Amino acid sequence: MQLPGKAFRVNTDEAVLTDLARRLAQVRWPQTPTSAGWRQGSALPYMQDLVEHWRNDFNWRAWEARINRYEQRLVDVDGQIIHVLVEQGSGDDPLPLMLTHGWPGSFLEFIDLIEPLAHPERFGGRVEDAFTVVLPSLPGYGFSSAPLEPLGPRAIASLWSKLATEHFGFKRYAIQGGDWGAVVGGLLARLHPQNLVAAHLNMLGGLPVLGADSALTQEEGAWLARLGALQQEEGAYQQVQATKPQSLAYGLTDSPIGLAGWIVDKFQAWTLGANESVPPFDRDWMLANLMLYWINGINGANWLYQAARSGGDTRIAAHECNTVPTGFALFPHDLIPPPPRSFLERIFDVRHYRVYESGGHFPALEQGTALVADIREFFRAFR
Repeated sequence: MQLPGKAFRVNTDEAVLTDLARRLAQVRWPQTPTSAGWRQGSALPYMQDLVEHWRNDFNWRAWEARINRYEQRLVDVDGQIIHVLVEQGSGDDPLPLMLTHGWPGSFLEFIDLIEPLAHPERFGGRVEDAFTVVLPSLPGYGFSSAPLEPLGPRAIASLWSKLATEHFGFKRYAIQGGDWGAVVGGLLARLHPQNLVAAHLNMLGGLPVLGADSALTQEEGAWLARLGALQQEEGAYQQVQATKPQSLAYGLTDSPIGLAGWIVDKFQAWTLGANESVPPFDRDWMLANLMLYWINGINGANWLYQAARSGGDTRIAAHECNTVPTGFALFPHDLIPPPPRSFLERIFDVRHYRVYESGGHFPALEQGTALVADIREFFRAFR
């Protein structure tokens, strides 16, 4: 397979790491109520432990080497530079699969899924289930350039279509995603279905515009009420990032502790809910993910919320219903709880629907084995 764009390897300027070490050494911790726990956001004891590990034990150069094991390209798509990690799949005809992350994650959410998806025969699977993994970073995330102005998921769906069909030249390809990846994947299927054989999503990426005559079932009504309550509890970050991202950017760009505090909370709340336990993720992974937001800044990533809000990109009109076959693997502790299948069928051509007993917003990290199996199972019908 001939790859588009320019070859790329991660190699952070040593001055960036030296500056980070200085800032971490000068941390100023906030006051916190003794009974706060995780109810008011990132818990102080966890943050202190994480920052101590960041200062003394975390090895970013080792993560650079891990990332650089894979082919990486910088591809200019309509003036937007997109960082893409690529792993050619095993066998004669692996199906290209575009994996799309969200916020506050990154392409590193999928780092442990690349090999099982591309080379299933090495993990006890069948070579016939292999995918060529294409893992782009959203504009403003990771090593993709930030847009000059806020860019919404509709525009990103157009970029992804061009990336797949024009730059990689795929005649057939598939997409998988959660969070913004689910929004972009759904829009890609609705607005740019050419060459897209099917979509696999692990979150509902948008709500239908319900008219006065849109009768809801009792189950659908109960789900919408639960969604509203959860958004009231956990949706403040969306309002800030969608309305005042610049005000937030100063603290998150200047302080690695501020950046970590803003992001760590989401990895706890969206996986464990009201549980007071620490986030169930490896600290080194958490810090590697934070590094992607620190090195190149977080503001370009946060703009996605502003663009989506102003463009109404997460509202789906009746005439935009998805005709591309779509599969759902849903997890109970997600930020958007699993909707009834009947609700999804209002806007998707649902061919596969499964709700797992455990897991939350980051299934590639929490339930990686189950997610890989679900992806393989769903796409077998579309090879």
